[in-house]
Order: sequence, then structure tokens, then C-alpha cells
Amino acid sequence: MQKEQKLPELSFRALLLGSVLTIIFTASNVYLGLKVGLTFSSSIPAVIISMAVLSMFKNSNILENNIVQTEVSAAGTLSAVIFVIPGLFMCGYWSEFPMWQSFMICLCGGTLGVLFTIPLRRVMVNKSKLSYPEGRAAAEILKLSNDLNAGEKSKEGLKELSLAALFSALMSIFSSAFKIVASQSNVAFMLNKMSFAISIGYSFALVGAGYIVGLAGCLALLVGMILAWGIFTPYLSSFADMKDYSDAYSLATNIWALKVRLIGTGAIAIAALWTLIKLLKPVFIGMQEVFKNAKISSNEKNHLDTDMSLKSIMILFVLICIGLFITFFSFVSDAKLSLYLELILSLTGTLLAIFIGFFVAAACGYMAGLVGSSSSPISGIGLIAIIASSLTILFIGSNHNIFASEELSKFAIALSIFITSVVLGVAAISNDNLQDLKTGQLVGASPKKQQIALLIGCFFGSLVITPVLNLLYKAYGFVGAMPKEGMDLNQALAAPQANLMSTIAQGIFHNNIDYKYILFGVFIGVIVIIIDIILKNKFKLSLAPLAVGIGIYLPPSVNVALVIGGFVQYFVFRYLKNKHDDNSLKQKEQKGILFASGLIVGESIIGVIIAAITVFSVSNGGSDSPLKINFTLINNELLALILFVLLLVVFVKRLIKN
Repeated sequence: MQKEQKLPELSFRALLLGSVLTIIFTASNVYLGLKVGLTFSSSIPAVIISMAVLSMFKNSNILENNIVQTEVSAAGTLSAVIFVIPGLFMCGYWSEFPMWQSFMICLCGGTLGVLFTIPLRRVMVNKSKLSYPEGRAAAEILKLSNDLNAGEKSKEGLKELSLAALFSALMSIFSSAFKIVASQSNVAFMLNKMSFAISIGYSFALVGAGYIVGLAGCLALLVGMILAWGIFTPYLSSFADMKDYSDAYSLATNIWALKVRLIGTGAIAIAALWTLIKLLKPVFIGMQEVFKNAKISSNEKNHLDTDMSLKSIMILFVLICIGLFITFFSFVSDAKLSLYLELILSLTGTLLAIFIGFFVAAACGYMAGLVGSSSSPISGIGLIAIIASSLTILFIGSNHNIFASEELSKFAIALSIFITSVVLGVAAISNDNLQDLKTGQLVGASPKKQQIALLIGCFFGSLVITPVLNLLYKAYGFVGAMPKEGMDLNQALAAPQANLMSTIAQGIFHNNIDYKYILFGVFIGVIVIIIDIILKNKFKLSLAPLAVGIGIYLPPSVNVALVIGGFVQYFVFRYLKNKHDDNSLKQKEQKGILFASGLIVGESIIGVIIAAITVFSVSNGGSDSPLKINFTLINNELLALILFVLLLVVFVKRLIKN
């Protein structure tokens, strides 16, 4: 057993710094998630910042830095609830954010995610061979704080992070604020009545995300994009009447949005289901081990292997259950049903959130250990949750004839989305919590104190998510749900996962989904799964089925930037392998991750700042583009491409520089 360390850990300064960083990174993740449907892991940037800040104190230590990254990790995970909540606007049920309800579903979902992973820690962290890549990476960086030059090294890391953030922030200011350069370029043409189109997005946040994902995941996205825009969209567009569309691009995007995205939905659903099926056996074995060691767990004395007490867990669990029931009852009571039905639906929502939540906690925790948090199928989990919730509510509602009016039908759809938002909170936190516990195990931290830190992170993250969501909604609106008429539809936040959840729920209740496209997507997903199995068994390669489905579903302006980031990572490290030894290569890898994280952080934070300025302007009768500059030197798309390429060159040079 690892030797105990008697060092300050859950200190006030660590918790204070963690709380501040949680607020900043949560706001950043909410913006990025709504814009493109992606969030970034905040643990590694938090480690670097923590080491730089706490190094100012003579008696700071590695365990305090670990507490900071544990607390801040909530920013990259709990914000995943934004993949569902905007669906309540898109289905037409909400027109403004009820603050306390939104806060409660974030807090309850996040807290359940922490509690559900506590009994899984020994099996999935201590006694398993799961790799937990992000957890191990964070541990390696934390160990720098024990070196003599740790302060200098961490400041170098902070320099890389800040420089990258500056680059992406400037690009974002020029495109989103000043509007001097374009945010994307579109190319389309007709060939034999078929419309071919492609969009290139100039987002450095996406390039950074693609760099972190790596080539394997980005290649799967590329395959999905080729299927969507090279095969499905052109083929289906050949049956459309060109008279209904202004040009080839509008035809292609319309066909993709109405039909091809449903194919992507089917592919994502079957890929997620396949992933969960593969996890059933290890999860079952893991739970057997948990119950077998229940007594040992509660009586363990070594602080390096001690969780929160069973009493604390049970008290928190009961409080969260009560809080969930009250929140669901508040939501359901707006429908003005009978008290009996309101109680039944509130209890159903609470039980669904708890039972589906526990299953996805185990599934996501295992998947995070297997391939990392970034590759874990949170989107697929959301799909399964929305389907299960919708079918359950549909069954109860049909038996009690509560869908007699359009308003009640809309309420049922909204309730399904509301339930799923809690499940996503559970899934997101459990997806990351075991990574944090793995980091703690490697650096000699107390699991109990890490769990307390993550609960605090959930609280502060929940405080931030709803106001930022409200701010962004008023500034930009969501696709299909604008706060007022006359707003720029091109600036509307896509919130792709929320749109998907809303579409699925509405289709189940209205029975108007064109199921043939979803079924065809399922067929495509099965084919990709078979190919993936063959590649793994024969060639030790992979083609992630879920990533292929997402490649079909996401717009090319997102996919292209991600793929560029993946290829940059691959070719840079292929070059560096011939120039450096293993130790130097590891330092370069760390530097690349920091720079890529900075690219994400810079654009995301600027997005939130621009949103705040826009809301202030609009609320005072000003323009919804208050920072726009009416200045054109050259074509704004050409200028965007030039700046994008130049900054990309700088990125590569920073990585290969000695």
C-alpha cells in the first residue's frame, strides 16, 4: 500500500482557487458546447494554473494542486447538461430560463454523478487495468510540482497556455466581434442534378479540440463527413426540385438538415448501444466486487484509500432525491394536471433520473478508463436516455389520456427532455470523476477529500451554468428558438445535441419522424461496427463507430477544423519522433496539449465576453452586433483563410521549436 503523506490538502486557498477557475472554465465550456456541441477537459489547464499560482506560497504542495484540478474538472463535465437543456426552448416549451429549476437539475445530476462513482472506485480504479489516459496525464504534470524547477516549468506551461489563448481570442474577436473576417467559407456546385457542398470553419478552438482528440478519432469524423457530404447529401439532393432553392449550397444544407442528420442519429444511437452492451459484463462484475467489499470499504482507516463515510453518502443521496422530486413536481405542476398525475409523473421522473443515472455512471466511468473522457459516448448516452424517458412518459400519458391537447403533448416532450438533462449531469460527472480519482491515486491523495472537492465544484459550476446559458440565449438565441424577432440567424448557437434530443422526443410523441432514415443510419452504424471489429482483430486499428455517426451529424464547418487539428498532431509528432528522445518527446506532447487547451480557452472566454457586451447593448436599445466594424480591405473569407493559415503555422512552429 502506498505510503501516506501528511501534507495540507483540502486547504482554503486550494478550494478558493478551484472555485474561481471552475467559474471561468464552466462559462467557457457552456459557450463552446452551445456553439459546436463540444466541451474541453479543464483538468490539465487547471493543474498548470494551480502550480503557477500556488507556487507563490512557500508551503504549497502537490496535493493542493490536485484538489484544484479535481474541483475544476467539474467545468469540463457538468457543463454537458447544455447538450439537453436548450431542447426545452427548441421544442417551444420554455421562452426564458427558470433559474432555480435549471440550477437544481445541474446540482442534483452532478451530485448523483459523484455519489454513484464512490462505490465503483475500488473496482474501476484500484483493482483494474484501465488506463485512464487523462488521469495519468494530469498526474504526470502534478509530479512536476515536486521537482526543484517545478515553479519555472509550470510558468513555462502557463506561458504556452496564455499565448495560445491570445491567438485564438484575437481570431475570435476579428470574426465574431469586429466581423472583419469570416467565420467560415462555403463551397458548393451541382453535378448531374446532385448538390455537392463543403464548409470550412476558421475556429482555433476546434483545431485545439481536434489536436487533443488525435488522428484516430478525427479520421472517424472524416469518414462520417465523407459519407454525409460526399454520398448521402448528393444522392438525396438529386430527387429535390431545384426551383425550391436559391443555390446549390442551400439545397445541400437543407437536405442534410432534414434527412442526412437523421441518418447520423441512427448511427449514433446504435454505436452508443453497442458500446453499452460491451460494458454490461465488466459493470456487473464490478458491482459484485463493490457489494463483496462493502464492509471493508466502510472500515478502511488509511486516508489514501478512504471514501466519504456511508452516513454522509446516504444523507446526501436522500437530500438529492428529495430535491429532485420537488424540482420535478415544480416542473410538472405547470401543466395543471390532477394532483395524482402530478405526483406520479414527478416520482417517475425522479426514479428514471436515479436508475438510468446509476447505469450510465458505471458505463461512463468504465469507458473513461478505457479510452479517456474525451472519447466517452456522452452524446450516445443522452440519446438512449431521451428515448427511454420519452417512451416511459408516453406509456404513462397514454394510459391516463393526458395528451388530449397540443399544449399537454408539448409538456410531455419537455418533461422527457427535463429528465434527460439530469441523467446527462450524472453521466458527465461520473465520466470524469474516476479520472480524477486515478490522478489522486498516482500522487497519493485522499479519495474522500477529492470527492468533497468535486461536490464543491458541482455547486459552483451549477451556479454559473444557468446565468451563462441565459446570457448566451439572449445575445444569440438557439437555432429554431430566438428570443426576439429580427436577430441574426447566422449568429444563433447551434446546440446540436440539444437539437437532436428535442427532435427525437418530438418524433416519439408526434409519431412523425421519418424512421427510414434513422433505420438506415442504424444499418450504417452496424456496418461500421463490423468494420471496426475486423480492423481491431486483423490490423490492430480502429474506426470508432460513434465518431463516424457524429461526423455525419455535425456540420462540415466543425468537422474540417477538428480533422485539421488531428492531422497537425499526427504529423508534428511523426516529425518529432525522429528528432527527440522519449523524454523530450513527452515534454513536447505536454506542450502541445497545453497549447491546444489554450486555443480552446481563448476563443471560449472571448465568446462569453462578446455575449455579455451584446446583451448589455440590446437591453439598452443598441445593436445586436455592437462591436462590428464596417471596414473591408479584402474579401473577408480570403482574409480569414490567410489568418487561419498563419496562426496554424505559428501553432506548428511552437510545437517543434527546441
